[in-house]
Amino acid sequence: MRKQIIDRAPQKPSPTDQSWLDLARLARVEITSEQADHPIESALGHGSGWRADQPGEQTIRLLFDSPIGLRHIRLRYEETQQERTQEFVLRWSRDGGKSYQEILRQQYHFSPPGTAVEAEDYEVDLQSVTALELKIIPNISGGAARASLAQLRVA
Repeated sequence: MRKQIIDRAPQKPSPTDQSWLDLARLARVEITSEQADHPIESALGHGSGWRADQPGEQTIRLLFDSPIGLRHIRLRYEETQQERTQEFVLRWSRDGGKSYQEILRQQYHFSPPGTAVEAEDYEVDLQSVTALELKIIPNISGGAARASLAQLRVA
């Protein structure tokens, strides 16, 4: 008798196995502000991450050259200096940004040094995406906190 043990659960690629999209080639980026030494490219590639030049709510918008399908979105935030509660909203559009559908809205409390990193991996099934927008409110209590984003990847 020939026999083989098979795994009942289909294997999904781990987040580290993802083939991340080359956003520099596929999309244009709109941002509300950025520090010169922490440009948005640093969050979209391999770098030190993006940081806003001004306090308050910030927007990062990816405008795709052609409609695209998305399966995975990874966001990572780091805050090593200031205790604060941040809120972010992730939305997508299929009509070039004329209208948006919310993917999620989430709050997270940073309390360095113990709680200084928020990492999120979302499996999505979005078709014909023309824009992906991330709005960040760095401190829902107000104040002079500046938004930052260590990493944004899509597949």
